[in-house]
Amino acid sequence: MKIRFNRRMFTMMLLFSALNVAAVLVMRTGFHAAAHGVEASRSSLTSSDSEGMLFPRESESREVRELGGMWKFRADMSSNRNAGFEQQWWTKPLEQTGPVIDMPVPASYNDITQDRQLRDFVGWAWYQRSFYAPASWKNVKQRTVLRFESAHYNTIAWLNSKEIVRHNGGHLPFEADVSSVLSYDIPNVLTVAVNNTLTPHTIPPGTIQYMDDPDRYPPGYFVQNLQMDFFNYAGIQRPVKLYTTPSVYLDDITISTDIQGTTGYVNFDCVIKGNSSAVPVTVELLDKTEELVARVKSSGKGQVKVNDVKLWWPFTMSSDPAYLYTLKVTVMGSAGQSDVYRLPVGIRTVKVTSTQFLINSKPFYFRGFGRHEDSDIRGKGLDYPLIAKDFNLIKWVGANSFRTSHYPYAEEIMDMCDQQGIVVIDECPAVGLKTKENFSNKTLAHHKDVMTELVRRDKNRPSVVMWSVANEPASQLPEAEYYFKTVIQHTKQADSTRPVTLVINKAFNRDKGGQFADVVCLNNYYSWYHDMGHLEVIKYQAKYNLEQWYLKHHKPIIQTEYGADAVAGLHMDPPMMFSEEYQQEVMMNYFSVFDQFRQQYLIGEMIWNFADFMTAQSTTRVAGNKKGIFTRQRQPKTAAFVLRDRYWKLANQTGPRNTEL
Repeated sequence: MKIRFNRRMFTMMLLFSALNVAAVLVMRTGFHAAAHGVEASRSSLTSSDSEGMLFPRESESREVRELGGMWKFRADMSSNRNAGFEQQWWTKPLEQTGPVIDMPVPASYNDITQDRQLRDFVGWAWYQRSFYAPASWKNVKQRTVLRFESAHYNTIAWLNSKEIVRHNGGHLPFEADVSSVLSYDIPNVLTVAVNNTLTPHTIPPGTIQYMDDPDRYPPGYFVQNLQMDFFNYAGIQRPVKLYTTPSVYLDDITISTDIQGTTGYVNFDCVIKGNSSAVPVTVELLDKTEELVARVKSSGKGQVKVNDVKLWWPFTMSSDPAYLYTLKVTVMGSAGQSDVYRLPVGIRTVKVTSTQFLINSKPFYFRGFGRHEDSDIRGKGLDYPLIAKDFNLIKWVGANSFRTSHYPYAEEIMDMCDQQGIVVIDECPAVGLKTKENFSNKTLAHHKDVMTELVRRDKNRPSVVMWSVANEPASQLPEAEYYFKTVIQHTKQADSTRPVTLVINKAFNRDKGGQFADVVCLNNYYSWYHDMGHLEVIKYQAKYNLEQWYLKHHKPIIQTEYGADAVAGLHMDPPMMFSEEYQQEVMMNYFSVFDQFRQQYLIGEMIWNFADFMTAQSTTRVAGNKKGIFTRQRQPKTAAFVLRDRYWKLANQTGPRNTEL
């Protein structure tokens, strides 16, 4: 069999603007140029990095309308994956282009049908729905904005056949002002094309592999190779919203908090748009009962002082954890029209020493998980019952934290963290940076954009205490040193109030990225991926590894991944791999090592994983990764009870214990 990698596709930049579509379509050269999507650059209609991305919230001046439900859907199964652009599907009802099906939004499209081709589809998937704009919005001086909470990975959207926005990358929001495109009294037609192709320069990266052996593969056969160990779910996986603001409006706000004794301080910096001159801004801080705590009038920048402050504490560190104030911002525009926006605010501080992680000047020990947005049928689609169930399980176990492995989670999940005191290591989608090509200047530029978008979205969240710029990169490569120095410096410039890390699985004497991190985060799987079945080596290897990493950097360490697969209901004694007993023994051996270093420089332990999750098919994965302490259906394995016992004991040692859930 002869295999070749076609790189022409990966360097081809196709710009689908209203003016150059025809020219671009002429340039397309069949399957190789089209099957693997567009590395889409942003058009002038897309929000730039300098603009805000405030979560849409209803208020006296703002309306929010969800566009979820059943959309018309079809995957472009043409041989070159290019029919949608050749035939301009965005200009007509999608059902006129060929067979369509109903597709829920938000949801991943992969597991909705019985079609194996759709489950594993790579290329452009097309969505369409119609909606009416409220007549009350007509002839009013306001902005109307269309927002996607995320789509995976490259997206182009048209409203009434006019391109309105494109975005490169998944897991983060993007939006466009559609005031001039929106129709009234007749239906508006929204068409969206989403491409899930991963290339060496996407975040996360991947490759397309062409199989040229005509004796074994049909003409043009290719596969998407993943460099990550989770399924490449795709589609419009989070809500699509239409919202309004007055013509003079709050575009963005950045807050930081500080504490001196019993006094808290909330520093704010507002960005006002829609007016060429300064406008009055009133900032009010309200407590949980909506009683006024303080009021400041300014031009948009200032400080609110809070006497007898109630701090935001993590779950189990206080009898009243996760206290949230409300920052009410009122912008006075023209003709007496005002814009009102309310932002939840938690007052807390974060500091890192050579041996400790401090929240509100008290040592914090991470008891948590690596997780995934993953469940049956909906894939990575947002699902409120699942969110509620997961947070109940997190608190039942006695955990106080998790990492958003390996991508930013939905804002609805982040809201729950703020509200319930669950601490977050907020990770970008840079998982699988394995080759020299993944560390190119092209990838670096995109990576910096992604970190800018992530910080912009989550900068005001009290639950977010640290940024993670990557998971398990090839940090031993020479290219990694400059790469991670640059990405981490960029992240610190975007937010100087939080530490920055990357999650490492390379040897301490080969890694080139940890030197730039504020906290060392380590993944290892002793007695699983090597020394398989030899539980007796865990204590020796884990102890040696922690000691050497601290000797090298003198920075606090979090064990961000460890564990073993366990098939629920498989029992073997003596323990053998994949049995629940083996998973339990792996945990107990790690625990004994953690306990040796908890009073020194180990500041956290996060088991992999919270729940079983889907992966690509392989001989090492039986319908997904089985390292969860819960099944994919959120039923506990033996490991869940073992971890619950440990986490609640640790909670009792580090702070007031809440009632077990």
